[in-house]
Amino acid sequence: MTSAVHIPVTFNARGLGGIVTETGGTIAPVLFRSDSLAGLTEQGLRRLAELRIGTVVDLRTEGERGRAADVLPADGSVRLLPLPIQGGAMDEMMQKLLPSDTAPVALTAAQISEMADQVPTLEDLYIAILESSPAQFAALARAVIEAADSDRPGVLFHCTAGKDRTGLAAALLLLTAGVSRPHIVADYAQTQENLAGPFAEHLTGLITALGIPLTPQLETLATLSPESAINAALDWIERAHGSALAYLKSGGLSDDEGQQLRQALVIAAADTSGSSGSSGS
Repeated sequence: MTSAVHIPVTFNARGLGGIVTETGGTIAPVLFRSDSLAGLTEQGLRRLAELRIGTVVDLRTEGERGRAADVLPADGSVRLLPLPIQGGAMDEMMQKLLPSDTAPVALTAAQISEMADQVPTLEDLYIAILESSPAQFAALARAVIEAADSDRPGVLFHCTAGKDRTGLAAALLLLTAGVSRPHIVADYAQTQENLAGPFAEHLTGLITALGIPLTPQLETLATLSPESAINAALDWIERAHGSALAYLKSGGLSDDEGQQLRQALVIAAADTSGSSGSSGS
């Protein structure tokens, strides 16, 4: 299972190190997933160093980053790699669905109904993200490879809530490393528990502030992580590409890089030397 990682202030951070692969190996303690780092404190910055995180991959759009930029060390010890993935920003999605000539809180029942018809299911959203973003996910994989031989091999990737784009990124990397579907689904589902409470209320508030009623479908999009959603994404990867590695190759990852990625991610069962550290808690 994944391990909770305390990085002040985050709500949905965890390390993926220690997850067992189907061949008996384990994921090296170099992968971390999180929500936005915009609220990171001095303690949080020190924690990045303790976890030997030297690369932060921001999967948010330019607009999201502009509204809440990551807080990172001023000394340049952490490399920031923006890899914007479209489609996962809830506030931007809702803004696009709003009638251009209608102010918030003035929506009619007919307009609300029309918007509801345009809201994607979480399953459809994930497939749309995968279809449009192989290059970004391949670049994330390449960042893991590049960090592997450094003194700070940890790579933290995140979006706003650490749920959708981040969840897909984690699934792709874990699949490529040979982790079984139940472990991947369990990691994804953990997000719903992590986000419950004030953070989930903040996310749904982004929707209701626009005058849009919070329907069950919108609540799922914003804050929930049902197993059916990630399973639909995994099914699509298998159906459309055959494997996660083949999907990443469609985004530009080479055969050699695919091998290097697995080497960076997996500690073989017979390797008792360990690796660069622990994902910690």
